[in-house]
Amino acid sequence: MTADYIAQQIVNGLILGSMYALVAIGFSMIYGIVRLINFAHGDIVMIGAFVTLGLLQSLGAPLPVVAVGVLLSGAGMGIAVERAAFRPMRGAPQVTGFIASLAVSIMLQNLGILTLTAQPRNFAFPDYLQALIHVGAVGFRVIDVVIMLSAVLLMGLLLLLVHRTRLGMAMRATAENLDVARLMGIPINRTIRAAFAVGSGLAAIAGLMWGGKFGQIDPLLGYVPGLKSFVAAVIGGGGSIPGAILGGYVLGLAEVLFVGLLPPIYSAFRDAFVFAALILILLALPNGILGKAAEDRA
Repeated sequence: MTADYIAQQIVNGLILGSMYALVAIGFSMIYGIVRLINFAHGDIVMIGAFVTLGLLQSLGAPLPVVAVGVLLSGAGMGIAVERAAFRPMRGAPQVTGFIASLAVSIMLQNLGILTLTAQPRNFAFPDYLQALIHVGAVGFRVIDVVIMLSAVLLMGLLLLLVHRTRLGMAMRATAENLDVARLMGIPINRTIRAAFAVGSGLAAIAGLMWGGKFGQIDPLLGYVPGLKSFVAAVIGGGGSIPGAILGGYVLGLAEVLFVGLLPPIYSAFRDAFVFAALILILLALPNGILGKAAEDRA
């Protein structure tokens, strides 16, 4: 096992971690504001992948236009899910929202199978994005560079939104104490809707990246990445956006290094490794890497 091989695995881990981080952000934003674990969030990844496929193959749209369309479609789906399924249950026990999110997830998966069939679809990006690049002995494709740079750009813009805008201030205030934020005149419904829109838009972009990276999509695409991104959000610290970003990269690197550095016989257990890592990290850090002690809001 050479240094070049390890460097290659680290690059692969950063690529995978970029996609996990984008999805984990949505989990953390939604949980931070309304204390909802939205397991339907992973299925937005699938929707983003199929919207990308439709725009590329049916309309032949250029990639920047496709990315904007995917972002808007994910945001629209997030708003629709929040309005139809979660807003009527706001104020109910947390377990109610948890069960509702599972129901929405199963519904979206089955609607995908019903309308798109369960047959996997080949997902081919333009040839120039498949070109190989070599830096020393480390090789990657143009799409890999696009994934990493786009993820960093989007996460940077999100942090600016959260910390430098009135909407971001409203999100942070609502996450701190929803009832006090309402008394201060913050439009709670609009703020929560914005959080769902932003988080779902990023998840849809992750679906675009996932299809471009792995080359095949199906209606159940979002289930496992969604679970792993939830793990990343918990590892980073529930409700913390920087924690979700950090957790995504930690999980991506750990998963790839687990597969790449151990004998091939263990590669089939990569999913088990992810959840075992979650247990071990939470045993040492119950609130995650950047999480704070949980406090009930007034």
